[in-house]
Amino acid sequence: MWKYEKKLQYPVNIKKKDLKMAKYILTQYGGPAGELAAAWQYLDQRYIMPDDRGKALLTDIGTEELTQ
Repeated sequence: MWKYEKKLQYPVNIKKKDLKMAKYILTQYGGPAGELAAAWQYLDQRYIMPDDRGKALLTDIGTEELTQ
């Protein structure tokens, strides 16, 4: 079902450092309303889901949030 390839989706060529943009990107991924927080919420909620279909759905959503 999952295929792991350690390569970038888009080529990256950094010519100069932009600390302001780096801070912004970091808050989007690691902040309280970021992608990582959303993914962990879905993955944590799957443990209290009473049926298997709900668990599978939350697992799929949580792992999809991690890959975006």
